[in-house]
Amino acid sequence: MSAGLRVVAAGLYSLVVDEGRPQTRHWGIPRGGAADRAAWQLGNALLGNPANAAALEITLSGPTLEATCPIALALCGAPFDVTVDGQEWSVGITRTLQPGQRLAIGGAQRGARLYLCVAGGLLTPLQLGSRTMWEPIHRGQLLPCRPAVVPRRRLPDDLLESLVPSATPISLRVLDGPQRSFFPDDAFFRHIYTVQPASNRMGLRLKGPTLASLREELLSEPVAPGAVQVTHDGQPVILGVDGQTVGGYPKIAHVIRADLDLLGQLRPGDTVHFVRVSLEEAEQAGQARDRWLHHWLVRLTHAEGTPAFLDSNSF
Repeated sequence: MSAGLRVVAAGLYSLVVDEGRPQTRHWGIPRGGAADRAAWQLGNALLGNPANAAALEITLSGPTLEATCPIALALCGAPFDVTVDGQEWSVGITRTLQPGQRLAIGGAQRGARLYLCVAGGLLTPLQLGSRTMWEPIHRGQLLPCRPAVVPRRRLPDDLLESLVPSATPISLRVLDGPQRSFFPDDAFFRHIYTVQPASNRMGLRLKGPTLASLREELLSEPVAPGAVQVTHDGQPVILGVDGQTVGGYPKIAHVIRADLDLLGQLRPGDTVHFVRVSLEEAEQAGQARDRWLHHWLVRLTHAEGTPAFLDSNSF
């Protein structure tokens, strides 16, 4: 029997992700990859994995998976309801699943995304240099990985709490977009917007007071994750990691790099407001975020208790 996790039930939308494809945008292919890169990286670091190890990104409601061999894993991201053979298990703690055990991931208590990391990473096929899948997992599929066991390790509660904001509305810091002048007042920054159910990895659709634009059409031009476009109905859309590479809607703002991971944890019904910052403030925030993440990645990677890999021929 092949080593890995067999999908018993697929859940709402679970996708194998890694860093994505940063070198394909000139072909019109989005970068993709993990929507919350910090949570994905921290989960991998908890297992001592390589930085780009592929993991399973779980959105809002998760799958049921059965181990075909001993599997060392960890969950990191939003708090979800999780059980192993009916017994509760917490996010942020390593565990070894034994052959035949079932991991059931229910709904998110808050936030939107959780990352299931396994020792050595998921070994799905490479496509254009990445294991990020184009389609979500399906029932009966095998997610291959190396057999391993792991001692108990856990992430600090305050670190886990910091990954998903609990207070709303959630503040998103932005720079002015290239078409900011199309919008004659500061209404965009005064209003609170609600994330709509039609949101996904391509973009977050927001609902709020209609924004009036001096112009609605322009030539299509490059766009990137974090761009805030205003559609014909006067409502903002924030591009996500799977967003298109060019677009023709005016871009009123752009979410700064330090806040991009927050986009991956927004769920329908969440409220947000936008805070304008300067380029210098955006750079400082990005550097502070990088230092924070680097500190934790180094601390976790060099801690004791990394997985031990087993001979796959034994299973």
